[in-house]
Amino acid sequence: MASRPLTSAAMNSKGVIPPSVVRRMTKYLACVQELHAQGDAWVSSSELAESLGLTSSTVRQDLSHLEFCGTSKRGYEVEGLVAVLNHALGGDLTWETVVVGAGNLGRALALHEDFSRRGFRIVGIFDNDKRKIGTRVGELTVRGLRELPATIGAQGVQIGVIAVPAPAAQQVADILIASSIKGLLNMALTHIVAPARVSVVDARIMASLLELSFAIKTRDGGTA
Repeated sequence: MASRPLTSAAMNSKGVIPPSVVRRMTKYLACVQELHAQGDAWVSSSELAESLGLTSSTVRQDLSHLEFCGTSKRGYEVEGLVAVLNHALGGDLTWETVVVGAGNLGRALALHEDFSRRGFRIVGIFDNDKRKIGTRVGELTVRGLRELPATIGAQGVQIGVIAVPAPAAQQVADILIASSIKGLLNMALTHIVAPARVSVVDARIMASLLELSFAIKTRDGGTA
C-alpha cells in the first residue's frame, strides 16, 4: 500500500504543484528516463524543451517546483532528475490498483506489464457479466462486483480503473467511492461525479482520437 494519499496535484516542501505542471512533469520524466537508459548524464532545459515542444523558460519554471537545481553550463543531472520527478509524481511508491470491466479494454489494461513496472500493482479485475466471472486474465481471475468492496478494504486498494461502457461508469464509480477508493482513472467516454476527496483523471481514448481527427482535418483544410 502506498505510504501517502493520492492527490489531484503533486506536493513537495514548496507546496502544491499546479495540475498543468504535473501533466508536463510526466512528460519530463518519460524523456529523462529515456536519456538515462541511453547513458546520458546531463540534459539542459533547452534540450528538454526542444524534445517536448516547449520553451526553455517553461521547463525551468516547472522544474523550479522541485527540490532540485541545475548546474550552470551543464543543465540537470539526469539520474538525479529522474529520482526527483519520480518521487514528486509518486512513482517511487507502490499503488494497489483494481480494474473494473473485463472486456477487451479492461483485459488489455490488466495484462499491460508497464503498470507493475511503474508501481501500479493490479490486484484484481471485476465485472458483472456472469460469462466473464471466473475466467482468467493473466494471473488474475475475474471476480464479480459484489467482491469489489471487500477487496479494496482487505488489500488497501487506492486506485480504481473504470473500463466499462459509458452508461455503467457512474454506477461503478459509486461502488468504488463507497468502498473508500482514493483515485479513479476514468476510461469511459462520460463525465463521472465524485466527491472532492476522490481524485478523478480522464483517460479517454476515443476523445483523444476525435481531437486528433479534428487537428488533421483543420490542418488539411477540412478534407480527409
